[in-house]
Amino acid sequence: MLTVKRILCLANSKKMSGRCIAGREVLATNPGSWIRPVSARTTEEVSEDERQYQDGTYPQVLDIIDVPLMRHQPRACQTENWLLDSDYYWSKVRQVGWAELQHYVEHPVTLWVNSRSTYHGENDEILQRDADALPNSLVLIHVPTLDLRVFIPGADFGNGKRRVRANFQYRDFRYDFSVTDPVIERSYLAQTDGTYKLGECCICVSLGEPFTPQNREPCRYKLVAAIIQRKTTLP
Repeated sequence: MLTVKRILCLANSKKMSGRCIAGREVLATNPGSWIRPVSARTTEEVSEDERQYQDGTYPQVLDIIDVPLMRHQPRACQTENWLLDSDYYWSKVRQVGWAELQHYVEHPVTLWVNSRSTYHGENDEILQRDADALPNSLVLIHVPTLDLRVFIPGADFGNGKRRVRANFQYRDFRYDFSVTDPVIERSYLAQTDGTYKLGECCICVSLGEPFTPQNREPCRYKLVAAIIQRKTTLP
């Protein structure tokens, strides 16, 4: 049965061959729950056709969007998932600015479980068995500053691909996560390797798909799915 949910888009990140779109429902009073439209494919990424507006353009972070959905379809910690209806276009209502965005910021005590780190990360990994017991997989937080690092993490192993990671402090913990925001990634991969200091930001953090590293237990990584800078955002 078709239902239309109005969401503020807070993530439009890379996933497999498509995108992971997510946002919080826009209600008359307080912001509503998180909603992540997913496709019927096994890996659930959203294709270009499935996320298209009628004029041929595509959703951007900070767009308020009417999204046609079929049913709630939670999967493990990704309790926010809703199966999209691919027979209908998405509709852009308007775009929000920095001040309105602050109403959607959340204040968790910590970013889920802080017990494991990857070689280049910090507090960026959760064992899958622990992650799948969590009640949610998305959060929007505010940070006063953030460092972006552009480098080649696999250089010692013959892998020359450059990556972008975000390093920041939230409450009492340091974090270093992989960035899957395609706009940020594209912009900073065009720069030379190094560390770039960003000012005040809101960031959408998500738990990624299950992954089994070599000779290690299955896990989920914490990812920065969107970086929204105050200085580049409308008032």
